[in-house]
Amino acid sequence: MAAVRGTRESKARRAGRAAGRALRRPLAGAARGVRRATHAQGAGESGLAQLIELHAVNAAGDMMITVALASTVFFSVPTHEARGRVALYLLVTMAPFALLAPVVGPLLDLLPHGRRAAMAGSMLARALLALSMSGTVADGGPGLYPAALGVLVSSKAYGVVRSAVVPRLLPPRVSLVKANSRVTLAGLLATGVAAPLGAGLHLIGPAWPLYGACAVFLAGAFLSFSLPHAVDSGKGEARARLASRDGAGHAGAGGRRPRLRTVGPSVLHGLQANAALRSLSGFLTFFLAFLLREHPLGGLGPAVSLGLVAVAAGAGNALGTAVGAWLRARGPEPIIAAVLGLALAATVLAALCYEVLAVVVVPAATATAGLCQALAKLSLDAMIQRDVPEAVRTSAFARSETVLQLSWVVGGALGIALPLIGTLGMVVAAGLVALGAALAVRGLLGAARRGGRPAPRVV
Repeated sequence: MAAVRGTRESKARRAGRAAGRALRRPLAGAARGVRRATHAQGAGESGLAQLIELHAVNAAGDMMITVALASTVFFSVPTHEARGRVALYLLVTMAPFALLAPVVGPLLDLLPHGRRAAMAGSMLARALLALSMSGTVADGGPGLYPAALGVLVSSKAYGVVRSAVVPRLLPPRVSLVKANSRVTLAGLLATGVAAPLGAGLHLIGPAWPLYGACAVFLAGAFLSFSLPHAVDSGKGEARARLASRDGAGHAGAGGRRPRLRTVGPSVLHGLQANAALRSLSGFLTFFLAFLLREHPLGGLGPAVSLGLVAVAAGAGNALGTAVGAWLRARGPEPIIAAVLGLALAATVLAALCYEVLAVVVVPAATATAGLCQALAKLSLDAMIQRDVPEAVRTSAFARSETVLQLSWVVGGALGIALPLIGTLGMVVAAGLVALGAALAVRGLLGAARRGGRPAPRVV
């Protein structure tokens, strides 16, 4: 009898080991595939692979915090109350951020030898803030908002440091636009994994996504120091300012502080176009979030409508990132002008057809907006790499990221304030893109004809 039991236990152990091996194989294969992708084309040797992995961790942690806040601020209350809560959230977090954001770039300029520590510090700060928010997220108490502001500022500080770091980790045969495409795509994939994981943790309790975010950010703080020491090198760098005006286009010419406009019109026109597309993104995020709760698409429910639009926006962003890598050899100015035209056409079509084909044109418009935003941002990065001298390039990335975040805030505030009328919202969205096109397209095409060089001065 004992021998029979022993045989059965032995068979059970063998079956358990076989099941474990069967489960490990696909996971190990997926891990090897991810590692091959992140380390391809010399990214492993240059250190870009470590930055890609770190950015994926950062995106996953931010998404878990987003899930926790959305469930408290947006989904847990009726629409009219949710609008008030979100408006309060923007007021308490974004208004101070609007004052702090212009300071972020100059402060980071003071840390050319401490970028790894700055990235680790932003991760550690968000880990601690997520832990502190876990006690107030259930009832949405006033203590939630200062902590959310801290998370936002820390996240954007990481973003501008990351943008400044990428040029120092480029492999020899990889352009900046392709490198940024890979980093951005890793963040999108991590977000797609973290969103359902955060939703699952929320089923346990409203604080659990924040516990998950805390663990993710603690891991990110350790990963920050796996970046190469070249990240902390400030050799050859100086500060850039978004200020006027002319000059020879060389950093520090004539003893002056280097300025961003000295490199020609492409970067500034590209920044104007990107600001318009980023404000469109913020507007659609908030306006559609409230609109579809009250007026779902077609015969769909509110949750399905919101999910459809979110998936469309994410798919468009991912497609734009992939297309950006494919178009890396093309001129960035025509690409930005083209995506502005595409975004304008999509929003105008959505405004004209909203009443009869909302279930089609709204997801199409959000997908187009995501694609255009991704392509325009990658093209702006390429222009900064091409036109901005290395001495001021990292500072230029910090300044451009700050401007784009503030543009998103302006668009989001407009989306909250607007009446929940679908056609009106699409008209306003088209107006935002039209404004960007009016400001930027002529200058972009003129710069493209000159090969990105400044127009000759008339003496």
